[in-house]
Amino acid sequence: MSDLQEQVQRLIDTAVADGAERGVQVAVYRNGEQVVDAVAGQADPATGRAMTTDTPVYVASTAKGVTATLAHVLVERGFLDYDTPVAKVWPEFGAHGKGGVTLHHVLTHTAGVPAVPADTTAEKLCDWDGMCRTIAESEPLWAPGEQAGYHAATFGYLVGEIVRRTTGKPASQALREYVAAPLGFERELFFSVPAAELPRVARLEDDPAGTAAFAGLPDEWPLFQVAPRRIIPRAELGNRTDILTHDMPFHGVVTARAIAGMYAALLGEVGGVRLISPARLAEATTLATDGLDDQSTGGPATYGLGYLLGGPGARPAADGSATMFGFVGIGGTGAYADRATGVSFAVTKNRMNPVDATVAEQVGAMVAEAYS
Repeated sequence: MSDLQEQVQRLIDTAVADGAERGVQVAVYRNGEQVVDAVAGQADPATGRAMTTDTPVYVASTAKGVTATLAHVLVERGFLDYDTPVAKVWPEFGAHGKGGVTLHHVLTHTAGVPAVPADTTAEKLCDWDGMCRTIAESEPLWAPGEQAGYHAATFGYLVGEIVRRTTGKPASQALREYVAAPLGFERELFFSVPAAELPRVARLEDDPAGTAAFAGLPDEWPLFQVAPRRIIPRAELGNRTDILTHDMPFHGVVTARAIAGMYAALLGEVGGVRLISPARLAEATTLATDGLDDQSTGGPATYGLGYLLGGPGARPAADGSATMFGFVGIGGTGAYADRATGVSFAVTKNRMNPVDATVAEQVGAMVAEAYS
């Protein structure tokens, strides 16, 4: 057992024993090989079912990195180009002057359509055609590329509908065929969970302190202007069967080893599979929103092509030279890769804390110390 494996296992065992977490998975890959496979606690507090390495966990927006990866794989295979206008493959989207929006704008959260209607509910999120119609008919908040703003929910429908229109397959099927199956993760990397796999999925619970702190945020907070409070991921939402079984690639259900393995296959080969070329990876992980503030979060925009640049709790250097990229999910999950070290890692867990990602940050620090 490696020192890093021991350190990580001790960290998550302590977090579970102290009651800070219920169930946790951590996976680390280096140069295409898994070097940490740590798990602790329960997948289902009601039954006592143990969290295992292959337990799928709802990870909210951490899965946006999976969505971005699918887009890059399709570009690599010639289905798309970053400069492809969305309206070329989805004509209805061109309404209200949106004809200039490209896949590049979508991936960098600069498309100008970050918001869903204030009356959006979980049920409406499950209506793919209805959500796509609403987004297509919406008026842009800014010209493409003029501003950046986290497209919290719309990102998934935008990329997903582009995928559907170009491949003829729903995003979940395309993910399985072009990403999950080649890597051997068909049962661990989902946008929508097949009904037969639902009993394997971890049950979520809300962290009381974190939930209370999040509830205290004002209604004027920018994120609530693009994603109503009722659809912000929380345990009740992430445990719903309809949410789990419908395509909506702004979130997903994964294992730590699957999503960390996916990132490893962006950096290099995993089991003989490399998802995209080194040149495409460099393009995808270059700061594309330099000098822009994020209109949906109030902070600086740090987007590459679909990935956040910088590690957990960190920001890229002022010159945009970050080598770490990935995505974080509300609730405390996260998955990242580092081009400089050839390391990728992921943290999944089923106690959702919307204001605290301590475990992910601690794992990130351990990985950095081990491989810097």
